[in-house]
Amino acid sequence: MKKYVVSEAIVIVSLVLSASANSEVDPLPNPVSNNTVASLKVHGQLTIFSFMGIGEKKSPDSITTDAYSINASSGKLESIHPVPGTAGRIAAMAAGAAGRIFLFGGYVVDPGSGMAVPDVNIYDPERDLWLRGSDIPIGLADSVIGVYRDRYIYLLGGRTKGGPVADVYIYDVDKAKWSRATSLPSPVFGHSGAIVDDTIVYVDGAHKDSTAGYAASDECWKGKIDHHDPTKLEWAKIPAHPGTARFRIAAGGSEKDEMIYFAGGTDNPYDYNGIGYDGKPAEPSPVTFVFNLKTAKWQTLNDKTPDPTMDHHTMVPTHDNLVIVGGMEAGQKVTGKISVISKAGNSK
Repeated sequence: MKKYVVSEAIVIVSLVLSASANSEVDPLPNPVSNNTVASLKVHGQLTIFSFMGIGEKKSPDSITTDAYSINASSGKLESIHPVPGTAGRIAAMAAGAAGRIFLFGGYVVDPGSGMAVPDVNIYDPERDLWLRGSDIPIGLADSVIGVYRDRYIYLLGGRTKGGPVADVYIYDVDKAKWSRATSLPSPVFGHSGAIVDDTIVYVDGAHKDSTAGYAASDECWKGKIDHHDPTKLEWAKIPAHPGTARFRIAAGGSEKDEMIYFAGGTDNPYDYNGIGYDGKPAEPSPVTFVFNLKTAKWQTLNDKTPDPTMDHHTMVPTHDNLVIVGGMEAGQKVTGKISVISKAGNSK
């Protein structure tokens, strides 16, 4: 692998796995937002990956194919083989399963236009090698992604060329085949959520609006996966979550905690440059919150998280913390920082 050796990065393990609230480690070499983040154990060690995204100019020509890995044990930030293709993407989806990272879809942006793509790329961290998987049945971006039984990867809702969809697609890692599952209750994109065990929780996002084009959704849903048929999902509406964020909140699930965590995001859905569809600049929410699967209740972890960010899809929960890579800070500033937020927060 080609490596970017980060100064003093040997202490990253203490920062990532046991840092106090909102600690930071050394940033990525270049600021990036709307990147996709996933995690996987490589040689028994937690590794966090960041793929593609948009740079600090927030223009189509700043969208990148760059990819990075952060090894929490060795403390190394490495540049890995870029994502294949001539153009980078934003709003892609990625997840670790069966010892590999699966990268799905995303949005290719040209000046004045854009297109969701069906591409499936599979990263083998052992060989720093990309493989091609079976395309998604439709071009898709801005979906919620989750893994069930280390085999079935769910893409829930998202955005296509025609706008938001309620479709749910399942990729069977063992068979490299797609199937359809029970649809979401309504079409939405830029929503946030995760799968823990057999439970899906997702919140908010954006839906079509007759005035601004797209408007924020305030719906929160919990889904149960049928143990005998992974294509069957039973949906139930749940109460609104803490805070006002509605769009591109960072989310991640922890089976150990039986929690699904959420941080940042904004109450104003926006285009790739951080300017809302209503013409107003979007700003990040400082609220970090969690859905407790044991109690089926929301809890605020920190309502004043320092230096909040938006323009996310996923975060990585570790033993004590929540790790967020890149994003947009206040003023729609693209950042390359790796933020570490304590799970303890200022719990209420």
